[in-house]
Amino acid sequence: MAETAKKQDGKPKKPRKPLTRRTFIGNAAVSAGLVGVTAAANVGTNMFRSLLDHYLGGRPSTVTNVAGSESWDTAYYDAQYRGRAKATADAETLVAEIMGEGAVLLKNEGGALPLAAGTEVSLLGRYAADPIYGGAGSGTVDESSCVNFYTGLSNAGLALNDAAYTWTAENFSTYPKASITMDDPATASYYIGEIPWSAYPDDVKNSLFGTTAVVVIGRGGGEGGDLSRDLLADLDSGVSSNFTENDETSNYVEGQHQLELCQEEKDLISAAKASCDKVVVLVNASTPLELGALVDGEYAVDAILCVGSLGASGATGVGQVLTGAVNPSGKTTDIWASDFTADPTFNNFGGKHYTDVSGYYASNYNSSAAEGTAYFVEYKEGVYVGYRFYETAAAEAAAGTYAGFDYDSAVVFPFGYGLSYTTFSQALDSVEASADAITASVTITNTGSAAGKDVAELYYSAPYVAGGVEKPAVVLGAFGKTQPLDPGSSETLTLEVPVRALASWSSEKGAYVLGAGDYVISLRTDSHTVVGSETLTLDAQTFDTDSATGAKLSNQFDDMTEHMQSYCENLSRSDFAGTWPKPAEDMTAESVGLSFEEYDYSQHLDDGAQMPTTGASNGLQLIDVRGLDYDDEAWDALLDQLSVDDMAGMLNDCAYNTGAVESIGKPETTEPDGPAGFTSLTGPTGNCSYCSEFIMAQTWNTELMGRMGLMVGQEALASGYNGWYAPAMNTHRSPFAGRNFEYYSEDPLLAGKIGAAVVSGAATNGCYAMAKHFALNDQESYRIQHICTWASEQATREIYLRPFEITVKEATCEMKYIADDAGTVKTKTMPGCTGMMSSFNYVGAEWSGGRKSLCTNVLRNEWGFTGCMITDFNLYGYMEKNQALAGGTDLQLTYSAMTPNFKGTNTATVVAQMREAMHRTLFTVANSNALQGMAPGSKVSYGTAPWQMGVWGGSAVLLAGAAFFGYRAYKANRTLAAAKKDEDSE
Repeated sequence: MAETAKKQDGKPKKPRKPLTRRTFIGNAAVSAGLVGVTAAANVGTNMFRSLLDHYLGGRPSTVTNVAGSESWDTAYYDAQYRGRAKATADAETLVAEIMGEGAVLLKNEGGALPLAAGTEVSLLGRYAADPIYGGAGSGTVDESSCVNFYTGLSNAGLALNDAAYTWTAENFSTYPKASITMDDPATASYYIGEIPWSAYPDDVKNSLFGTTAVVVIGRGGGEGGDLSRDLLADLDSGVSSNFTENDETSNYVEGQHQLELCQEEKDLISAAKASCDKVVVLVNASTPLELGALVDGEYAVDAILCVGSLGASGATGVGQVLTGAVNPSGKTTDIWASDFTADPTFNNFGGKHYTDVSGYYASNYNSSAAEGTAYFVEYKEGVYVGYRFYETAAAEAAAGTYAGFDYDSAVVFPFGYGLSYTTFSQALDSVEASADAITASVTITNTGSAAGKDVAELYYSAPYVAGGVEKPAVVLGAFGKTQPLDPGSSETLTLEVPVRALASWSSEKGAYVLGAGDYVISLRTDSHTVVGSETLTLDAQTFDTDSATGAKLSNQFDDMTEHMQSYCENLSRSDFAGTWPKPAEDMTAESVGLSFEEYDYSQHLDDGAQMPTTGASNGLQLIDVRGLDYDDEAWDALLDQLSVDDMAGMLNDCAYNTGAVESIGKPETTEPDGPAGFTSLTGPTGNCSYCSEFIMAQTWNTELMGRMGLMVGQEALASGYNGWYAPAMNTHRSPFAGRNFEYYSEDPLLAGKIGAAVVSGAATNGCYAMAKHFALNDQESYRIQHICTWASEQATREIYLRPFEITVKEATCEMKYIADDAGTVKTKTMPGCTGMMSSFNYVGAEWSGGRKSLCTNVLRNEWGFTGCMITDFNLYGYMEKNQALAGGTDLQLTYSAMTPNFKGTNTATVVAQMREAMHRTLFTVANSNALQGMAPGSKVSYGTAPWQMGVWGGSAVLLAGAAFFGYRAYKANRTLAAAKKDEDSE
């Protein structure tokens, strides 16, 4: 042995390190670990394939058209942009135009505005340098790409006081501001965040003299939380670790809420009044504020302009309005009351607790959010929401039946109110009634010295009988906006109100009832100021069939109506004072006859259901049914080709996409969020961030909003998007709702008309909009804590469902398709609204997405909706997937790896439900831009996603490592085995 350890030159060699059992175990463990990591990576990435596609880029697709179709025109949509950048730039130009037309001039004392070019302006206030561009959650805006106030005003030709702005920009972050956090009030805060005037240095204070102050008052909002209705109470409750005492909170007074001026704002305005030539206030908020103090008294300012949330380039439009380059023509979309605590909704907003509910869905896959309990909110004000209450209260006070109510004291700015830099006269030329409609002719004349636009607002007042169906005294019936009118010029608008729109829902009859009597049709400049009126005497009618489908109407929300009648004091016009809504208190579910049970699909199977045909070989592709009616027999042949796995796999994995179904040539689709354009919870997309829907509605311009929808559709074509989780259509029931920035209005007609225009525009360019959140999702508080939303059927239909109804029935588009084997291109009028999103909340005591009376009976059977419905993000077990299928919600906004799949996919009932869900979804996709470039018979094939190549490459490296360490372990084991053999032989 000693001899073998020497080299030939006789010198000893270094002994080899002996291999040990530890060496074998270590190498074997590393090898096994690398194999395990490789397996886990491949399994995991496969489970989260759609998530990775969304973030990292999906599989490249190839369309193979059938021979002979090469020359056919398959460009169904006119894509005007070759890339996203130019589309985004043009969209941002449109945002500035929308802001110019949607900003509302609330006050303009002594012609304070417009400002002359070159006017030196001092931008003041924290939000002057830290504007509200959008809102938290799905309305998130990429602030880094936005035009700020400084740039917007400078580009408009105003001279900015750099000393004031620079100091504010450098110091605002020292003062915390409100932060709405998604579904977690324990991390929210409600500070106003204004900088105290005492903190400004003397050189900045002195720089204000001789300038015009533009003070920006800001309030944000966000998904998952509402605004504080009592700052001191929220502070003292310790509800949030991020909302604690500081210098600002020391100035709070009893009962102060987040939508009134704080002491710091008042001090700032006082200082500006003392130092500046005039004071202009910009309201950078997408919900009304209590601004009475700025109209009269010691804090009165010269001008107030409501600019909402700015979006990417809204500040450009603000500058143009301030300088008169654009004449403001916006009108308020909500009433601006003087005291929000005196509103009939105030006592019943948020939620109360059912104290005897526990363990309810507590074991679901995100129990920490649901808490295993239940909450409730009651809409005790009924149909008297917003201006409907204030105008009715004024009418009753005038009649001597509502003592003590003074409209002028209660209302600062009416609904539909807005000033201009010119003046207009309006005339109600005629009002005529036919069997189906009331038609009014209105002439508007520019009587001032500047060109501008004006809005004609037509209202109706129905006869009310005490003790009968509730009826507001004033309801918006129709509206129209002029083209730009030069001084002295006029335009005549024709406004039409369907006769059945004057009817009210009667739960007693299960139909809309038009009472006999005198109906006053009035032209108004806002909800309160009458220009002219005509009285029509109408006979009684009952409308018991739907206006669009002719389907028989009936009560669908008896449980809700019964609850409101049995357990609530409902506000009644017959006695506003005596029926004023009392605040709800925590109660037991048992006390109101409720028993909460988790959904069990097995209890809802149909023993007589027939198992549908699956996996057939009929040779059809999705493109073959483009342009066909929803009930065309070809659809059955196509649906027969689907397998159960095809259906379950696609329907259960629809977060911002729908998956490909290669058996029928259905391509993958992409559907970003949200109401401010193609933004997303997952980060900036590079597309345009629009100003808030609040500002869009304040344009009162359906033509402009149709153009906005067209632009969104063009962005979709440029970016490869097919759908859009928008527009948001819920109601501004309370100014404290955290998500008001992404909803249009308190008025359902205005919201519905604006929404229908946007949806039509997007659909014209092949992008299916998924209107949300269906329905009664009018607050964020407790939205995932099983909050039971209670409202009468009358209020539900007339206020909260009406915006969706108008959008479903009135949104249309012209769609091209290939009609025969010769490649003939035809155009067909199609429904524009083919997408919808259900909501987190419960409607009554049923989750909205699983409530059949809502999602099937009303939406589909009554209104004729033929598209697909998707859940809101399904992270919570109460959003039961089988209940969704049974109720009428088709797609699951989730990643399949994060949540359980459908149950009972071997049963005829569930397979039939999935088949119908696929029918609705495929109808939506087939008639969209997803099939751009595809001729009938063409197929889609997919390559490998870039991230998949990375996974495979990484897997190869890991397996090579595993092989290396495995070989070392093998050698070690061989050596150990040999040593053991030697020991045994000795």
